[in-house]
Amino acid sequence: MAEPALAPTAAPPAAPESAGRAAPARWRPELRRALEVVALVGLVVTQPVLDVLGRSPDFFLFHRARQRDVLLLVALIAVVPTLPVALLGAASRLAGRAVRAAVHTGFVGLLLAALAVQVGRHVTPLRGVPLLLVAALAGAAGAAAHRRWRAPGRVLRVAAIGPPVFVLLFLFASPASAVVLPRGEGGAAGQAGPGVHPPIVMIVLDEFPLQSLLGPDGKVDAGRYPHFAELAGGSTWYRNATGVSGWTPYALPAMLTGRYPAKGVAPHYSQYPDNLFTALGGLYEVRAEESITRLCPPSRCEQPSTPEQGLGVLVRESGKLLRQVAAPVDSRIDPEESYREKTAAEAGLDAAEPVPDDPKFRFDSLDDNQPARFTSFLAGLRPSARPTLHFLHLLMPHAPWAFLPSGARYDAPEDLPNDGAGWVDLARARHLAQLGYTDRLIGETLRTLRASGLYDKALVVVTADHGVSFRQDWQGRGMGAIEHAADQVAWVPMFVKEPGQRTGRVDDRNWEHVDLLPTIADYANVRLPWRVDGRSARQSPRDRADKRFYDRPGEPVTITGGVPGPLPPVPVHPLVGTEVGARPGGGGRATVANLAAFRDVRADDGELPALVWGTVPASVPDGTLLAVAVNGRVGAVVPVVPADPAGRRFAALLPDDRLYRVGENQLDVYRVGPGDTLRRLTLS
Repeated sequence: MAEPALAPTAAPPAAPESAGRAAPARWRPELRRALEVVALVGLVVTQPVLDVLGRSPDFFLFHRARQRDVLLLVALIAVVPTLPVALLGAASRLAGRAVRAAVHTGFVGLLLAALAVQVGRHVTPLRGVPLLLVAALAGAAGAAAHRRWRAPGRVLRVAAIGPPVFVLLFLFASPASAVVLPRGEGGAAGQAGPGVHPPIVMIVLDEFPLQSLLGPDGKVDAGRYPHFAELAGGSTWYRNATGVSGWTPYALPAMLTGRYPAKGVAPHYSQYPDNLFTALGGLYEVRAEESITRLCPPSRCEQPSTPEQGLGVLVRESGKLLRQVAAPVDSRIDPEESYREKTAAEAGLDAAEPVPDDPKFRFDSLDDNQPARFTSFLAGLRPSARPTLHFLHLLMPHAPWAFLPSGARYDAPEDLPNDGAGWVDLARARHLAQLGYTDRLIGETLRTLRASGLYDKALVVVTADHGVSFRQDWQGRGMGAIEHAADQVAWVPMFVKEPGQRTGRVDDRNWEHVDLLPTIADYANVRLPWRVDGRSARQSPRDRADKRFYDRPGEPVTITGGVPGPLPPVPVHPLVGTEVGARPGGGGRATVANLAAFRDVRADDGELPALVWGTVPASVPDGTLLAVAVNGRVGAVVPVVPADPAGRRFAALLPDDRLYRVGENQLDVYRVGPGDTLRRLTLS
């Protein structure tokens, strides 16, 4: 009867099969947790970043991104942020099931809090620390609900389909898809008519309000901008000219197609097959330097690649974008704000012509600071047996502002505010300084055209795609700026020098930038094979006086008003330019972030510490004036303002080259008291 007691010993052969069934069961929870992480990271990172990049094809065009680099970037955005969270969570299993569950709950709470920051910024007025506190509470509540009930986890696991969907939408449905997956060139060539086909030299500047160019008398300020005044003196100035959009990806295609913006598509030849380059390309040789558009198809012109390229720069700029998206403060997410023209030195190019040597502070390499795209453009300004279109779109005086009128460069924090008390005045001062350097570039263009013999023969066009507002609380070029400062956003410089023209004229017709292409085609004696919304300046003016402006394609806004008058001049404090001599201390303390830059100013790098920024103690009231002096001479007087998100309470632009010397420079900051008395602050 002992035999039945031995029966259990026959069971071991079944044990391996049982363990094999149990192994997948152990990893099923890990799969569920991984799917939940994928869903949350997709909502926090993948969707917002790909959404912004998908609506910004100019980001990829500016960096001349190759298809494989864009695809790799998308893969990195979709996959890489998930991996460390998932792997760290899986590794925590080694410490036991309880620890693993707690770690996963913690990750869910953190990701939900990050998502709450983004949602809260859009649906609540909370910002900064209050928003972070509310987001933390929301994350904690979400984590507790996830831990207690099964439904939240099931919803997240279903949402794991999100990242692949976001990727597909980016690749096939976003405006950027045309850049990643172009669909042919197309484009109809214009028909050559009888008459001369003159060379065409066209410069499109960027973010350049007409009012920035005007002096108190409403004319071009010849004192500050002598070369624009020279241009106006020999061309037709269309003073009532307006762009059709505040955004280059819409504004420039309208200028080069003659049609108002109708759809939010990429500024790419596959989306705008009929444009200036295709119209003239059959007759004209095309030498084009585009920046954030690619309207000239490769079959008509191959363009130099001067900006930073490659996957590395795409990843770096996308990282900056993610920081903006995730921040608990308002941030105007516009990749175009970060576009910086690469200098000739950075691109390894020889400058076509040195910057004039009138700055008092001598640099050995000021010519190296010339934008590389401009250098390449100047080098191509030479006569040709075939009619030639020389086209340049230069991101000047567009932000980021980094140039002084002399051509010297300076560093500035990327997150320096552009709006608010004190900050908007600084932004305008930096814009005007960069406009002063832009004037030098126009001067070099005019000299080169005359030296090459092209000036008299050519049709020369100089304009800008849109302006920008420097009105406090409405800085920028979005719809709010249009509603409150349309004169700064819409009205732009517009100069057309006809072949053989020698005297200047002013024409105040209602010019809209859809008139540009038909005007050029008219002077070139080329018939456009498609219908345009604009009309040539050689025809009678349009009857209506109002303007069409598009913050969004297909949604025109009507703007009224004629030629804008000049803006009030930037007030200059009487202390600016004065020698301070020995002044007493006792003004308190201040921290200057770039104080070390004054210890060794070199003559061979073309760079000055011309922007000073920092903070003062909270006890210093807002509105207190600070005088900033270099080597004993006041270069700027600025107010103390409420701290920005980085804690800065003042910043000053010191654009006068005469303040500086090679080697060590002395920086002093003074507190301005009654009667303009000065007390020196101790700097650290």
